[in-house]
Amino acid sequence: MPSTIIDSAIFGNIFSTAAMRKVFSDENRTQKYLDIEAALARVQGRLGIIPDEAADEIVKNCTLDTIDMEKLRVQTERIGYPVLGVVQQLVAACKNNLGEYCHWGATTQDITDTATMLQIREALALVDDDLQAISRSMANLAQRHRDTPMVGRSNLQQAVPLTFGYKIAGLLSAIERHRARLAELRPRVLVGEFAGAVGTLASIQKGALETQAGLMQELGLGQPDIAWHTQRDRIAEVGCFLGLVTGTLGKLATDVKLMMQTEVAEVYEPFAPGRGSSSTMPQKRNPIASCYIHACASVVRQHAAALLDAMIADHERSTGPWEIEWISLPEAFLLSAGALGQARSIVGGLEVDVEHMRANLDMTHGLVVSEAVMMGLAPYLGREHAHDLVYDLCRKAIDEKRPLLDLLAETPEITRHVDRKQLQTLCDPANYLGLSGSMVDRVLASVSRPEDSSKGPAPKRVAGR
Repeated sequence: MPSTIIDSAIFGNIFSTAAMRKVFSDENRTQKYLDIEAALARVQGRLGIIPDEAADEIVKNCTLDTIDMEKLRVQTERIGYPVLGVVQQLVAACKNNLGEYCHWGATTQDITDTATMLQIREALALVDDDLQAISRSMANLAQRHRDTPMVGRSNLQQAVPLTFGYKIAGLLSAIERHRARLAELRPRVLVGEFAGAVGTLASIQKGALETQAGLMQELGLGQPDIAWHTQRDRIAEVGCFLGLVTGTLGKLATDVKLMMQTEVAEVYEPFAPGRGSSSTMPQKRNPIASCYIHACASVVRQHAAALLDAMIADHERSTGPWEIEWISLPEAFLLSAGALGQARSIVGGLEVDVEHMRANLDMTHGLVVSEAVMMGLAPYLGREHAHDLVYDLCRKAIDEKRPLLDLLAETPEITRHVDRKQLQTLCDPANYLGLSGSMVDRVLASVSRPEDSSKGPAPKRVAGR
């Protein structure tokens, strides 16, 4: 019975996805072993390394129904690796002893690593799909809220105004960098392995490199320039990439959680009846998707560290570090898929309360624009003197619970240079958004397939929570 969050019949589709579980399933991994053995036989048959009839017979039997999975479990527990068990069953299934030509010149790690690369290719395609969808939804949000003013925060305190579109565009820029990283790492990472015992291909006296080249061409993988049995940077790079992706998703989740606080109430995760509800407090609407993203991202980072640890291998075939990858790589992908799915849901239907964003800007009665006032007065008073004067007036505004504008307008040192109307302009947060809109435009212009940015559901605007 399932005993982990990832495989749980209850939690499984919260922390991962069915599509990613399929990629790393026993059945898919075993079929990948068979696909490699079939491709190897075809290539070696063409090259005359093994008889044509042997190649045909091996290829014919490289289907999952040839393998008794329960028997394979027993063989794996006895041997320590599943590949030999698969080969033994494949050999037995072939007629006239033609199966003896199976696995010709290969070693267990060749088949295992190459199968892993085939799984990584499938898994990265799923990650890419999610990143594209998240990018489209973020671009839509950024464009729609290009000029929606809100509070910018520093150390959890109100700082200066910006726009919600700017906030989302910052996240979008990171997602786009992840998409670029993915495109860059694919050819570097997706390289197969066929090198024999210690990587020298000594067991094939003629046509070894031709076999390697043909095999990789059959499988659509890159051909290695040298064996990488104990050079594990490719796998580690994938783990680090997933750590970066989920790190950005964790940043998104953190901001959504904070903005969903009752006292802030600026955005909400998409609503569904009962979603994020409490067993005792009927009013609760918890940021549940963000909580799951946070958990997934945290564990993916630990798996990335483990994959870096797996790089420290001994000699030409390692004793232990390799097996770390069997644990950490699938789980990193599975949890990343869960985080991506939750993030895709959030940004695809995020509810944005524009009115409450404005109310939060106004809650300090002008203190949020104190920098704007200081810079507006600086040409008349000098920047340092203007800073000190506005600082004192801000403290007074807090103590007396009065609008900053009124105190400014009562200060002769200020009004001899600017009148109340000019001060009103300085105290309007919407007038102190800097280049927020221009920066949103720059990000949107750089988004891959910018025509897609107009697609996706419109975010809801929720008034007066």
